[in-house]
Amino acid sequence: MTSMVTSKLWRSARLVGVGIAATVVFAALLVLALTAIVPVRRPPLSTFSFMIGFVAGELAGQGLALTVVLAAVLDDLGWPSGAVGTVALVAALSAAAAFGALLGCALGSRATVARALTRARGIEVARVSSPPGWLRWWRTWLAVPWPGAGVHVHRDLVYLDDGDPAHRLDVLVPRAGATGAPVMVFVHGGAWTIGSKEQQCRPMLFELAARGWVVVSCNYRLSPTATWPDHIVDVKRVLAWTRSNVAAYGGDAARFLGISGNSAGGHLAALAALTPGEVAWQPGFEDADTAVDACVSIYGVLDMTGDPDIAGPQGRALQSLLGHSVIKQRLDDAHDTYEASSPLHRLSEGAPPFLVVHGTKDTLVSVGVARAFVAAFERVATAPICYVELPWAQHGFDTLCSPRCSATVVGIARFLDALVGARTPRQVP
Repeated sequence: MTSMVTSKLWRSARLVGVGIAATVVFAALLVLALTAIVPVRRPPLSTFSFMIGFVAGELAGQGLALTVVLAAVLDDLGWPSGAVGTVALVAALSAAAAFGALLGCALGSRATVARALTRARGIEVARVSSPPGWLRWWRTWLAVPWPGAGVHVHRDLVYLDDGDPAHRLDVLVPRAGATGAPVMVFVHGGAWTIGSKEQQCRPMLFELAARGWVVVSCNYRLSPTATWPDHIVDVKRVLAWTRSNVAAYGGDAARFLGISGNSAGGHLAALAALTPGEVAWQPGFEDADTAVDACVSIYGVLDMTGDPDIAGPQGRALQSLLGHSVIKQRLDDAHDTYEASSPLHRLSEGAPPFLVVHGTKDTLVSVGVARAFVAAFERVATAPICYVELPWAQHGFDTLCSPRCSATVVGIARFLDALVGARTPRQVP
């Protein structure tokens, strides 16, 4: 009799313990999901919101599946009764609902991108594109990108022979090779201080290469060792190298040469696109052709002044970073330098076509910056432009091969296909 009572008490205690542990896990999952839905935009908490919300938002399907599986396991073990069971149930249902909402929004990105493409100014983007090259449904659900059989990578090529590993680049080509292919240069992000050519936006790079593009992904000198304008000088060097050398890898820069980047890389890509032949940023290669035919900016820092009217609370953090580590002068002491380095302030009538992609939940670079840039572009420039604003997308959404990232990559490929198809190759001086 005593042993039976003891056994029941032990089983009851064990269920309560399991229930408490499960409740903690469900609560943690709920916090992750809610951080993606309602992020904190004010620094320094905005950085934590990014790190947590980005993972939860882009892996919402996996988060939902994990919540359901844990609930099923707990139910199989015997759902605890009383207050513990009630709290566990509420936490589980709330986490599932939050992840479900995030997943639904991510799956809706395909329609969001399609609508944006139909509204693109100055160019008609075909509704039907070529079949995907690298993207597959199973890649989207596994999320983690790797090249696969369709892409070959030529690694660590030297674009400036000075022994600095920052002056290296990779060239991604179709496994079967390429001839006369359009070319895309990609510039990684990382607040001008971290990051490398192997880390970011891989789904887009792999997809373009698998579709027949030649893709150049570059390193550049990073702060605080580097001081502005070292970063843009290196990107200009990459463009010059690409025009001179990409034919050896099957690319044809005269047919089409685009540039893309994310975050700080989006800033450098946009600035390079808007300042071809800027002599001050081409020391020793002043005569090199650094013009491009289009730019794809993915949550790029398109204004360096940190204007609070468009950058919100993130603007002050940007000014601090630039003043201490990148430009190494305060905005008040070098306002002309800040403006000259801002794509928003370098727009002109002759700007090349742009595709701007940004998320509404971005806590590192405010969506207001993208909106201001696009509005100014439409007033000043005559080239085609398309703006894709992704609901609930956080900074870094292009890193994992998530449903949102996959939809965006397809949209980028469609926009670029339209530009390539509409363009007559120019004669390179």
